[in-house]
Amino acid sequence: QVQLVESGGGLVQAGGSLRLSCAVSGRTSAFSPMAWFRQAPGKEREFVAAISWSRNTYYVDSVKGRFTISRDDAKNAVYLEMNSLKPEDTAVYYCAARSSGGISNYMYSTNYNYWGQGTQVTVSS
Repeated sequence: QVQLVESGGGLVQAGGSLRLSCAVSGRTSAFSPMAWFRQAPGKEREFVAAISWSRNTYYVDSVKGRFTISRDDAKNAVYLEMNSLKPEDTAVYYCAARSSGGISNYMYSTNYNYWGQGTQVTVSS
């Protein structure tokens, strides 16, 4: 049973930074892509960032230049470095992993097999 556990969320002022971590019980090298999604109150879950096995990265336009996704297959972990945070980044952030199908349609949550429980990120103005 694969488990994903997020950590690193919290309360931060606008302009601040947070680093989210996702610990995977299985081998992250078995998953491509791995991704981060977020869901704000009253809104649908949205794609944030994804990283392939070959370290190609993909971002939603609203976070480009501010967020960086990375993976450490030796530690079975995925990270999301978030800088210049804005109040509109406030959401529950979820880690996701896909075991088959490759990188195509990486932005759709339905293409991911495994999900973490989420970690709250709150950005105050």
